[in-house]
Amino acid sequence: GSGSGELCDVATAPKVDTPRLSSFLRAACQVIAVLLEEDRLGPEPGWSPGTQDGTLPVSDRSSQLNTRLPFLQNRTVLCLCASRGQRQMVVSVHGLPGAPFAPALDDRYVLCVWDIWQPSGPQKVLICESKVTCCCFSPFKAFLLFAGTVHGSVVVWDLREDSGIHRYVKLGDCFWTLRTATFSTDGILTSVNHCSPVQAVEPVSTSVYKKQSFVLSPFSTQEEMSGLSFHVASLDESGVLNVWVVVELPKADIAGSVSDLGLIPGGRVKLVHSAVVRLSDRLSHTCFEFWGATQTLNVKFLPSDPSHFIVGTDVGLISHGTRQDLKVSPKLYKPQQPGMRPVKVNVIDFSPFGEPVFLAGCSDGSLRLHQLTSERPLLQWDGSTDGHAVIGLHWSLTRPAVFLAQDDTSCIYVWDLLESDLGPVAKQRISPDRLVAMTVVGEAEKANGSFLALGLARASGHVDVQYLKRTWAAPVADELRKLQLLLREAL
Repeated sequence: GSGSGELCDVATAPKVDTPRLSSFLRAACQVIAVLLEEDRLGPEPGWSPGTQDGTLPVSDRSSQLNTRLPFLQNRTVLCLCASRGQRQMVVSVHGLPGAPFAPALDDRYVLCVWDIWQPSGPQKVLICESKVTCCCFSPFKAFLLFAGTVHGSVVVWDLREDSGIHRYVKLGDCFWTLRTATFSTDGILTSVNHCSPVQAVEPVSTSVYKKQSFVLSPFSTQEEMSGLSFHVASLDESGVLNVWVVVELPKADIAGSVSDLGLIPGGRVKLVHSAVVRLSDRLSHTCFEFWGATQTLNVKFLPSDPSHFIVGTDVGLISHGTRQDLKVSPKLYKPQQPGMRPVKVNVIDFSPFGEPVFLAGCSDGSLRLHQLTSERPLLQWDGSTDGHAVIGLHWSLTRPAVFLAQDDTSCIYVWDLLESDLGPVAKQRISPDRLVAMTVVGEAEKANGSFLALGLARASGHVDVQYLKRTWAAPVADELRKLQLLLREAL
């Protein structure tokens, strides 16, 4: 330059708000990727998002996730799980292949993280050496994935990690990053580990955690910090409920850790054991003795007060407890029929609309709607599935009076309590490609753009997304108040 060195030249230097720019680029890139994919897939047949060939009568439209990738061939889907915070994110868990494909994958289970708006391929591909029995995302942003295994370990993947610390292999015509777990509780050589298969993994959090002070941990942004201020609970079939604190380390060590044997070299997220609740002690009641050991099948935490939880058992009862082991009333939720029966409470789900009510689906085909304060159900339906076991049950994310059930004969049932409280308003059999797993994705925040969709995994390994008809997806005026009146009458 001229060498004048005037101060005004220095003052005109641009000021860059790096975190804001980074946040904008992340959001903008996501939008552009979705638009490019729609343009590319528009003229193509097959699994285009606009395809109508696989649309069910209960749906307006459907799309198919691209499970035709070479490393997903000959693998059955074990389970599907949707994120609570980012409703378009879904994880599919795939079993061992029926035929050899690649040495790096033949003896490993594969998990694929999908964005349903980008069905051409998974966002991340994860591998696990043990069979995954259950999984869940972090509650606010879907950047952590937790899973329980048949060997009793709890594993976590940090999806933000640089791909350079993971395995990079060529499969078919493409290169893929196969992400191993960031942390596994197998590295904790203490008595707190599960000794039985893990039946459920659940995040324990409320929106209150979002407002905590920055002093608690060294997270770079408020958004990420709110996402990590929570616990994770894992339940095994013997009745041991472990609560873990999710901890992010200030910096990663590529050489690994001497003290945290379960942490991958370069990883920053780990689980620290916080508490254990032995449900088997609570369930060993005098009237249970002739049944032997009671098996625990699932756990859910009350959304408005995560210190309370309910646990489904194999004797038709649902146990109610707190993490602080305080006295609760009622201790057990029972069916309308008196006495105990060898009936498994396969699935339970709390209302996502703040009401203290939950649904329970059982192996004898019965469905129960319970209020948290009363022992017997408000409503119970015994013949809705003709006696077939209920293996899937999800409350609608857009309408308080709608829920969806799945039985073990590959049938889906749509319930709308405002239309009928006697039985389902629609029934859909999935054939010939049998249904093996189901999850619900949806968004109710936008008045005009709300959607409710089912993620369906088939016996062939295909996964499709069915966008339900507007009748069941679009919110109804005063629906919550109408549902409250209906429940009050039932009470």
